[in-house]
Amino acid sequence: MSQLSFEDRVVLITGGGTGIGREVALAFARRGARVVVSGRRDAELKETVGLIAQEGGLADACVCDVTDEEQVAALLDTVVSRYGRLDAACNNAGVPGSGRKLHEFTVEDWRRIVDTNLQGVWLSMRHEIPAMIERGGGAVVNVSSIAGLVGYLDAAPYTAAKHGVVGLTKNAAIDYGHAGVRVNAVCPGPVLTPMLEQARADRGPSADAFYLRNIPLGRLCRPEEVAAAVLWLASDDASYITGQALAVDGGWTAQ
Repeated sequence: MSQLSFEDRVVLITGGGTGIGREVALAFARRGARVVVSGRRDAELKETVGLIAQEGGLADACVCDVTDEEQVAALLDTVVSRYGRLDAACNNAGVPGSGRKLHEFTVEDWRRIVDTNLQGVWLSMRHEIPAMIERGGGAVVNVSSIAGLVGYLDAAPYTAAKHGVVGLTKNAAIDYGHAGVRVNAVCPGPVLTPMLEQARADRGPSADAFYLRNIPLGRLCRPEEVAAAVLWLASDDASYITGQALAVDGGWTAQ
């Protein structure tokens, strides 16, 4: 990854206030990109922007709830009007949803989890991809999960949504390859983020044992390891790769 360059490119990261999104934003900025981070919480976004600025990078923050199409459309209008282009996007915004059997989730749970984790990715691409086509192409990396590749204990709505992200990724790759837009996904296993802390709380005391017994490498993933995969898929080094779902999981899905 050390040789990748995003000089003079504009990159949008949804869910950029914490966790994977923050690490992705930092990684892009370190390689010369002008980064725009979006999310629902302004204070966390500003913290990400401040961390990037401390390292000499360029970043801006825009509050946006990806479940609201008007907000997504306004976000992309802001990016294009401010910078004149969009070269890459990482659709990372998501919410956890585990710790219960399928019948124990409410309709409200379903809507919250699926609207953010799946519909939010669709709405983001719906507005990102035309902006990329306008300048001749681009790269989208969606953040799915190992729950987008295999079943995941006690997480039915989350698993359904993340499988949907993988399917959406493949379909978008087919639909827009001719226009020079590549669309891929990363599928992380458990990652050391605030979202994992919520999932741990939902699962209870057995959470870590559940995670670690399924990971051949024997440890949880670091956010920067997911960021490395995102950057590679968005880079020119991956210029002939589209429609793929790359597991970043320490071997979980190899079993």
